[in-house]
Amino acid sequence: MSTQLQAVDLEQAIIFKELSKNRRSIRGFLPQQLGQEALNSIFETANYAPSNCNTQPWHAYVASGALRDQLSEQLIATIGQGENVLDYPYEAKYFDEYRKRQLDVGILLYEALGVTREDREGKKRAWLRNLEFFNAPHVVFIFMPDWCEIREAIDVGMYAQNLMLSIAAHGATSCPQTILGYNSDVVREAFGIKSNMKLLFGISFGLEDKALPENQIVPDRATLSENTHFHQ
Repeated sequence: MSTQLQAVDLEQAIIFKELSKNRRSIRGFLPQQLGQEALNSIFETANYAPSNCNTQPWHAYVASGALRDQLSEQLIATIGQGENVLDYPYEAKYFDEYRKRQLDVGILLYEALGVTREDREGKKRAWLRNLEFFNAPHVVFIFMPDWCEIREAIDVGMYAQNLMLSIAAHGATSCPQTILGYNSDVVREAFGIKSNMKLLFGISFGLEDKALPENQIVPDRATLSENTHFHQ
């Protein structure tokens, strides 16, 4: 037996759908920092993410101002030179439709940036922008304790989605970045974090620079029938 959504529920569903659809990975930010009150509200909301047995295994470390600048310089000097220290291996090997999606979004980005296939310097510059946090005034690094395994990593992923939707709901934008987990030792040292905390990835966030062409791209999404299967 199915029930009809009440009008108020439908309105909330539409708001949430638009929030989710409009959340995109933004690769260019304005320099203005968010206020501390906004930051507190964003991260407090994110903390309501679900987790197995309510363990809440996520640990978020936010850098702004001088520490943000220091981290960018250190990551460029290490990751930018191929010095990688990953807590969790990442090979980035995709196949079939997953590989196609990876290539398609890459083509969109490089076309927006005016970078051709032969432009090695342009590609390197675009890649290094990751380590500059795309000029975002804030970056958060997401850790979990070393006893955690894949189940807890899924919980942390749900927290990260909550966090990015919370950022969007507060009028800001974000970009989750795997590459920000490529030198965990640098990040741990910068924050004074013990070695039993393991780094997964980072998220750059702030106010979108809407004038940039790379922020105009909208990657295709899989259709509902491609990844969702209803049975009775």
